[in-house]
Amino acid sequence: MRFFPGKDPASGDAYQCDAISQVIVPRTVDLGDFAVRRALPSARTRMVGPFIFFDHFGPAEFHAGNGLDVRPHPHIGLATVTYLFDGEIMHRDSLGTAMAIRPGEVNWMTAGRGIVHSERTRPERRVDGEPIHGLQMWVALPAAREEMEAGFAHHATAEFPVIKENGKNVRVVVGSLYGASSPVPTVHETIFGDVHLKAGTSLPLDASHEERAIYIIEGVVDIAGDKFEPGRLLVFKPGDAVTITAVNNTHFVIVGGAPMDGPRHIWWNFVSSRKERIEQAKADWKAGHFDKVPGDEIEFIPLPDK
Repeated sequence: MRFFPGKDPASGDAYQCDAISQVIVPRTVDLGDFAVRRALPSARTRMVGPFIFFDHFGPAEFHAGNGLDVRPHPHIGLATVTYLFDGEIMHRDSLGTAMAIRPGEVNWMTAGRGIVHSERTRPERRVDGEPIHGLQMWVALPAAREEMEAGFAHHATAEFPVIKENGKNVRVVVGSLYGASSPVPTVHETIFGDVHLKAGTSLPLDASHEERAIYIIEGVVDIAGDKFEPGRLLVFKPGDAVTITAVNNTHFVIVGGAPMDGPRHIWWNFVSSRKERIEQAKADWKAGHFDKVPGDEIEFIPLPDK
């Protein structure tokens, strides 16, 4: 699910750089132990490539005895992408998967026709408190693959190619960037890169991918004389050459890919090209027709009233 409740993001101010089509300022929701920032979907930008949902949570620290507790809940028509910078999250799903994710790893869960999962902090990691910092993203599935079999894949940090050169460090997590390709299989052209730049270094953004954006995690970037602070999603125009310069030591991610094959409806944790399919998923969850999560069968998140 969306790990945390959040409000729709807002558009930022106009900037001089012609290559930027929109600057999205996520709405921040304070959840006590930490904050979450939601960058997608926004009023003007519903998707960037297949990315239809983008949450940045933390950095923060759970107090001793506390942790993350996202109860079992369903998904259809999408794949969830979980990527951590700090901490650990225990994933369980209705396929029988039980897998902890740690920084630099990827959990790629394909919902397809339907899956249920939970995300929690393991008991042994609650004793002294637990840091948490990362991203949860959803990618829409092509209409022809929305009803594909559900699946789960975990990829370790060592699997991803890393490009290091003159103060630039780019981990290619999904898709192909700068001549390197990730081992993560996808059903639609998708890119996701984790980038660190030392102060004063520059990185050209590959223009071969039609839809591209960067989300700034830490530091300040300069693009054509405009400076952008952390917590901004910069959406670029197709085909335009863009160079990103680090004002100080900077950390950001690149997301995007090919445009999706039409608009998508999104309601709660359900995504589909067809409204009637979402209505069916709502009825199925309310009636208890989705599979249970082995090892987490007792609790669940009820269908929202609206």
